[in-house]
Amino acid sequence: MKVGLFGGSFDPIHQGHIEPVLEAQRRLGLDRVVFLPTATPPHKPGRSFAPALARFAMVELALLDHADLLVSAHELTQDRPAYTVETLALFHAAEPDSELHLLIGADSFLEISTWVRWREIVDAARLVVLTRPGFRLDGLEPGLAPELAVAIDAGRVHFIENAPIAVSSTEVRRRFAAGEPIPDGWLPPRVVRYLRKYRLYP
Repeated sequence: MKVGLFGGSFDPIHQGHIEPVLEAQRRLGLDRVVFLPTATPPHKPGRSFAPALARFAMVELALLDHADLLVSAHELTQDRPAYTVETLALFHAAEPDSELHLLIGADSFLEISTWVRWREIVDAARLVVLTRPGFRLDGLEPGLAPELAVAIDAGRVHFIENAPIAVSSTEVRRRFAAGEPIPDGWLPPRVVRYLRKYRLYP
């Protein structure tokens, strides 16, 4: 069983989160991908977020039409930042026969050596790096930690290129706060209705 894990604040979730995951699932034959909304993202200190349960609900609504994309509340239940290495350990314990794939953006991949116990992350899961067209590792490799270079050479890092989707959570929040329309295709319709109903970004 190949299981993907994809964490983030999802404030709110949009097609730029979903489409790259679907491409990675198709390319790598992942049996399912679990989205992990994070209550307190450790890499975004000092920023305020929509309530964690609201962000969880929006992810669930966004994924209803995708049977193999699921959402887990694991990283919402902690009273401190959730660390990826601990999430991987939990999934390994629950599904010891599954092969875990950690889906991350290219920026996160280049910064992963700053993550808590990052070497254990590289050992615990295959890394699936979601990149934009034109992303090249050439020239970056000398600056990579040796452990990452070894993982790449061993085929434990997969680079999945995706066509860029011109949407960001920051711009969605700005448009809602300004009362501006949300272009078609940016968000799943259920998420748009949820945001309008609860006015999460006044």
